[in-house]
This record gives sequence, structure tokens and C-alpha cells, in this order.
Amino acid sequence: MMAYAECEFFVPAAHSLKEKRAVLQSMTMRVKQKYNISIAEIDHQDVWQRTLLALVSVASSQQAAERELERAIAFLESNPKWQCLHIDREFI
Repeated sequence: MMAYAECEFFVPAAHSLKEKRAVLQSMTMRVKQKYNISIAEIDHQDVWQRTLLALVSVASSQQAAERELERAIAFLESNPKWQCLHIDREFI
């Protein structure tokens, strides 16, 4: 089973692409290290205060894939440097 999510975040403290990318790179590296998740920025690469991330988890059962995806999303949402605007989830 595969679980997929798109998460859009607003980075209010970022006043340049460099500041946004510092926050983004830190969080994506941590997610990759802590969870069995693939993660990438898929939109808003040239916008200072917004980012759209895609996360994918693959596991032998839907519950396992969903659980890993939910843990990674909760971790991303816990960062005080950005605010989650919306999350779309799919299970394939």
C-alpha cells in the first residue's frame, strides 16, 4: 500500500528564498532521517513564504503506511517556524 500527502505551509519569518530554504531543508532532512518517508518540495519554489511538500510512504499494509505518514505530518506541523495551511491525503 502507498500513502500520499500534499502539505502546504506558510513561513511567516522568511524574508528571502534563502531563509525559506533553510527552514525547508532542515525539516526535510529530519523527516528523511526519522521516518520511512520520501519528501520533496513540489510547488512554490520561487515564493518566499510558501511551500508545497509531497510525502509518500510505502508499506505492506494501509495502516502501516498511514501511520508512518501521519507521524511525519505531525512532526512537520510541530515546527513553530511555519504554519500548515492545508493537507490533502490519498491512499493507493
